[in-house]
Amino acid sequence: MTEPARYWPPFGLTLTTPRLVLRPIRDEEIPAAVEAALSGIHEPGRSPFSRPWAEAPEEELGPNMAQWYWRCRGTMSPGEWTLLLGIWHEGRFVGCQDVGARDFATLKTVGTGSWLTRSVQGRGLGKEMRAAVALYAFDWLGAEVAESEAALWNRQSLGVSRSLGYELNGVTRVNWGGKVHEARKVRLTPASFKRPDWQLQVEGHEPTAKFLGI
Repeated sequence: MTEPARYWPPFGLTLTTPRLVLRPIRDEEIPAAVEAALSGIHEPGRSPFSRPWAEAPEEELGPNMAQWYWRCRGTMSPGEWTLLLGIWHEGRFVGCQDVGARDFATLKTVGTGSWLTRSVQGRGLGKEMRAAVALYAFDWLGAEVAESEAALWNRQSLGVSRSLGYELNGVTRVNWGGKVHEARKVRLTPASFKRPDWQLQVEGHEPTAKFLGI
């Protein structure tokens, strides 16, 4: 059988930290991703996402997640791409960390987003996985800026940003799930990045970078 990474190189990418493994989600791993999301990500009615996708009924959540993964793969190009990296902790799927860009060859800027199951929140894993993609973006992809945002009330996400050296980059009003929220934008550069005291292990970078036009 042909290894899928031969025709979609990002499938060969793996980022490893002291406690986590990050890699693109394959079709056979979608059920584990859905199960993790169904186990709970946030308090009911307190969605930290611009679209409250995790609050969809169980019969809709699985198809929605699968379609999103397929859409990101199918539309990926050097001009615009999103790497959806599943998070494995002690062999169990516990969340997702994405890193993406538009016009990366010119802007050298990436954006990130993530989620973790409530069962593993509060252990520093969110910081570790965001640090992993920041390291990969700066040291391997050649990014010059990493951006993110979170609702002003989302202290957990903003705390992760602050601990890694993200700088405040303005506040904007956004429509999240039909409700008005104020979101704080944050910005990280190699100069402001508070690097972790561990080394990121990377496999499958060169074919992935070539696929992304980097």
